[in-house]
Amino acid sequence: MAEQSQEKYQVTWKGWLALIILIISFSGVFAKMDGPLRALDFQVLTGSFGQVSKGVIFTGKGGTGARDGFMFALTLFPTLMFALGCIQVAESLGALRAAEVLFRPILQPFMGIPGASGLAFVSSFTSSDVAAVMTKELAEEKMMTEEERAIFVAYQYAGSAPVTNTFGTGAALLPISVLPVGIIIGLIFIVKVMGANLVRLYLKWQASKNRVEGSGANG
Repeated sequence: MAEQSQEKYQVTWKGWLALIILIISFSGVFAKMDGPLRALDFQVLTGSFGQVSKGVIFTGKGGTGARDGFMFALTLFPTLMFALGCIQVAESLGALRAAEVLFRPILQPFMGIPGASGLAFVSSFTSSDVAAVMTKELAEEKMMTEEERAIFVAYQYAGSAPVTNTFGTGAALLPISVLPVGIIIGLIFIVKVMGANLVRLYLKWQASKNRVEGSGANG
């Protein structure tokens, strides 16, 4: 039985290859590059959904309100469906098990979250939606506890998708910024990690407090 369990969770070359491809795809490394390697980027593969030949966007031009919010939410479905499909294929090849092996020495002491969350960790730099879905899947598959999910959500929620939002939403401020873009993203990342560890410390304090109260009640 032990040999069968070890064989079941053994990481093969297929798992490592699938993990490498997913990391490259979700990291945004090739998004701004020219040539065939650009096709490996997840954002490029999903395309500019909602664009038509005359440049009119899917949500319409001008105006705000519930209609725009609904139409924007509708544009997220193709991206999430494609991401889930990629993750399911990669998982069947052993990518999540490879991620567990690769990221455990980094993420466990770093933020107290399992190595299996490595793909969600990488994707959170460019897509908050995909990372959120990955985190939900990890929790449902019991690969992450409720406490670990709370820590990871604290990391993701603050300054979500820092690479995409820095170049997208913050594009107007970049020309007048006194700091290089890399330093800006680095600072966002550091603060996100600090926030996650504050939640981690709080959860530990709350757990120790509950233990003390429980032992006092039993006494």
